[in-house]
Amino acid sequence: MLSKYEYFMLKAIELANEAKKIGEIPVGALIVKNNKIVSTGFNKKEIKKNSFFHAEMECIFKASKKLESWRLLNCEIYTTLEPCIMCMGAIINSRIEKVIFGAKDYLNGACISNKLNLKYSYFPKIHGGVLETKCSNLIKIFFKELRSKNIKNKGT
Repeated sequence: MLSKYEYFMLKAIELANEAKKIGEIPVGALIVKNNKIVSTGFNKKEIKKNSFFHAEMECIFKASKKLESWRLLNCEIYTTLEPCIMCMGAIINSRIEKVIFGAKDYLNGACISNKLNLKYSYFPKIHGGVLETKCSNLIKIFFKELRSKNIKNKGT
């Protein structure tokens, strides 16, 4: 039997695979309120040619529109990769209650890996490592395939 966290993380992994299909780094995210998915998103930085289009940012934008509020109270965000500083800023400012992520991002992660020691009037609960191996392997395999493709292209 899957836990709630595992169930929603599997949905986020499906979204990450959508990103991979279009050549984006495979990161997927969704926002849940009252155990129902409110919004979804996946990376689109390359196709949109804009650094704003992280999975979490798309999710927050859509959820705010759907719930008609910038305050995403009683919401949780599930993401396959630990959010970066930009996404954590949006999560904090949106008042999202909890961040549930899969893979740690030791380079850019702003929840646990490189937690900011800033004082905020509000900070969400953090739960990392949900289906971590699955989430981590998505990204590792993506970059391995990308490097292999780049090596082949240089040889032609």
